[in-house]
Amino acid sequence: MHETFHGVVRGKTIELESDPGIEAGRRVEVTLHVTSLPGPPPDWRPGQTETAGGMLAEAWSDEDDRILREVHAQRRDDARPEVAP
Repeated sequence: MHETFHGVVRGKTIELESDPGIEAGRRVEVTLHVTSLPGPPPDWRPGQTETAGGMLAEAWSDEDDRILREVHAQRRDDARPEVAP
């Protein structure tokens, strides 16, 4: 038997959206294909920002702020001529 079933992983259990029609206790072989993007990282906490900046917030330093300001200034002061459309 080879059929495709959809479900949700909950720890070590996969909750299927429909009845597979197999009696309880039957051994099966399972091949998984993830059909959605991954969620937040394992150490994410509710209320925490889900952006890269939010995930780095606790590790961000004054030196990081200085570097970011320098990059923005260099982009603003770029002296290359604009290309006509």
